[in-house]
Amino acid sequence: MSNQSESPIIVTDLSFRYNSRSDLALNKVSFSVNPGEVLLIAGSSGCGKTTLMRCINGLIPNAYQGDVEGDITLFGQSVFDLEMSEISQTVGTILQDPERQILGTYVLNDVAFGLESLGMPRDQILSRVDQALDRMGILHLRDRETFGTSGGEKQKIALAGVLAMNPRILLLDEPLASLDPASAHEALQIFRQLADEGLTVMIVEHRVEDVLAIHPERVIYMDEGRITYAGDRNGLLQAVDYTRIKLPAEIVMDRARSDPPPKFEPILKQDPQHVDELVKFDHVHFRYDEELPFVLDDINFSINHGDVIAILGHNGSGKTTMVKHALGLLKPTRGEVYLEGKSTRSMTVAAAAKSVGYVFQSPSQMLFAPTVAEELAFGPTNLGMAKADIKNNIQWAIETVNLEEELDTPPLALSFGQQKRISIAAVLSMRSRILMMDEPTAGQDYWNYRTFMDAILQMPGFDAIAFITHDLDLALIYANRIVILYDGRIVADGPPEAVLADEERLIHCRILPTSLLSLNKLHLPATGSFYRAETLAHMIG
Repeated sequence: MSNQSESPIIVTDLSFRYNSRSDLALNKVSFSVNPGEVLLIAGSSGCGKTTLMRCINGLIPNAYQGDVEGDITLFGQSVFDLEMSEISQTVGTILQDPERQILGTYVLNDVAFGLESLGMPRDQILSRVDQALDRMGILHLRDRETFGTSGGEKQKIALAGVLAMNPRILLLDEPLASLDPASAHEALQIFRQLADEGLTVMIVEHRVEDVLAIHPERVIYMDEGRITYAGDRNGLLQAVDYTRIKLPAEIVMDRARSDPPPKFEPILKQDPQHVDELVKFDHVHFRYDEELPFVLDDINFSINHGDVIAILGHNGSGKTTMVKHALGLLKPTRGEVYLEGKSTRSMTVAAAAKSVGYVFQSPSQMLFAPTVAEELAFGPTNLGMAKADIKNNIQWAIETVNLEEELDTPPLALSFGQQKRISIAAVLSMRSRILMMDEPTAGQDYWNYRTFMDAILQMPGFDAIAFITHDLDLALIYANRIVILYDGRIVADGPPEAVLADEERLIHCRILPTSLLSLNKLHLPATGSFYRAETLAHMIG
């Protein structure tokens, strides 16, 4: 390639329209990035962020076809004149969905894949793989099967595979989406260090507050395929709509004082006098293989009528494994799980699905139909619902996730964040008694995740809701009960105000306190409960 003095990335009047869409995904986008810079790109789901990444790393037009105008140069050469093999030696990319980036059966093989493709000697490959795994803090996973790793661990494995290639440009598309708070903090410190060492780092991320902590040199905000803001951190905090992206709680509180107070009243409520036990874990132990340690260790836990439970814990703590037991996707190695009084050992998954609707962590594990409308009709049709009910359920579900205009679109043609919302809508349309969601806000902008969570909790029909999340603020705003897992054991279970009071325990469990938690704890004597920053602004004056 050209000499080092040329700008790593220059984007000039870039426009792009997918063949499957009528509207522009990118519209006259121009900017440049220098060596050693961290550039944060923020914006609502579907605003064009991922499309921009695909243009820079060559996936457009090699894997995604459409009409392209304008140009992108990498160190002085047009990306459209380069082969994918040439681009991949300069540009390392982390995709939104780690499932799509894991190719090897074992962690070692997966991280080594790119280096092997370059024909590098074996001893060099092993050395660079170990260095990359160690840098991501997952050297202990080196000889594990990738299938048995958690979503967050898969994200770290994908990151290690990219770092092993020693790229000069690093493109990160929602790199924090599957990571627990401590792992996200550690990953961000690595990105900052890589930039300080001379790499060009571009981060697309909805967790804006987290990325701002590593002091990105510049921030770009996109809306409907255009750049609407380009500048520094302080300018972003005042320029963008605080209801669209998640800003630090103090900033939101200050800006929300002059706006009308938000209205939110959940329908689901706990009744201490009437406990209807829907799911019960009775001394549950589980391991995936006899040679591996237990992933769940003596779990005793119930889901009752009126519960809105947030399940927190570090990557690999057993959160997803525990939730899959409630649906019968996994059976206990020891102990029992009861669904509405019946052991899941004797139930089929289809039978359990009549009571439990489960949203997988990765939308690619769920979506398959030719159109969104057919995707949403599949579940209720299989449950034998009447046609009129199916139609009404689809309309409610698609409005809840704010994607009414996409009913005729192929689900896999949508962005990752939109696919996630469609996977949630597909489960909502089944109207199960118990709704379980694994990372429902991964890949979602603040406005969308707040809107559909509000809608879900204000709609009648669900007897209980449980969701796995790494977003502590989501838990403290919406849950009436928080469960924390650590190394396969439940270490805390109770109301948010009680569970989140012990900051030392939170940090030990790799859950980092947020600005919203700190603000709520400060004002708890006056408010008596936890609230979003917009509500606090009007409660405390």
